[in-house]
Amino acid sequence: MTSLATPRVGVVLFPGSNCEQDCVRSFRALGAETEMIWHGEKSLPDVDLVVLPGGFAHGDYLRTGALARFSPIMTAVEEHAAGGGLVLGICNGFQILCEAGLLPGALRKNVGLKFICAWAELRVENADTAFTRRAQPGQVLKVPINHFEGNWYVDDETRERMVANGQIVLRYTANPNGSLEDAAGITNDGGNVLGMMPHPERACEALLGSEDGAVILGSVLDTLGLSSATSGVR
Repeated sequence: MTSLATPRVGVVLFPGSNCEQDCVRSFRALGAETEMIWHGEKSLPDVDLVVLPGGFAHGDYLRTGALARFSPIMTAVEEHAAGGGLVLGICNGFQILCEAGLLPGALRKNVGLKFICAWAELRVENADTAFTRRAQPGQVLKVPINHFEGNWYVDDETRERMVANGQIVLRYTANPNGSLEDAAGITNDGGNVLGMMPHPERACEALLGSEDGAVILGSVLDTLGLSSATSGVR
């Protein structure tokens, strides 16, 4: 790793992904270097953050994220996360992270069994994470959602532990899909993996209706910059 370099973001491309270019555009606008990574690769390039974008990986056949979980690149993503590396899964990427066991729980079909494409308001429940450091506790962000299976579920014991640990990082102010705990975004125990159903990469320009997504994406880059300044390496 180079010293004090610009944060490098790797965006994984699965067959059926459709938000990868949005992620690349938004992270570049925020000052990061980005690189696309094909799902068939067996290793990651020199990146600080791995992003699993939204879309319909492998056509969402069988179960959302179930096939993508076995893509060759996922072994490297799991190793990256196990070593403390940052991972962000957005929408379909969130589903893949759950299927891969990098995040607890599963995403079920929305209550009402309807696909939802709308703006959502997210309340920041934990601003002391690698993904929310730009936010204030209780701050409400306007970020769009676009999914059919965003109804997050987990067993009661795990839910209670996650709530106590502050792992329910983002909550819907008006739950659109039935997600347990009104969860819109959750982290793993270590706080270095975030899965969220809303699309922050689609809310980074005022022209698109909101710049609030930059709070999330920019927080990650801030975290990487702080890590570099503290350790001298990335």
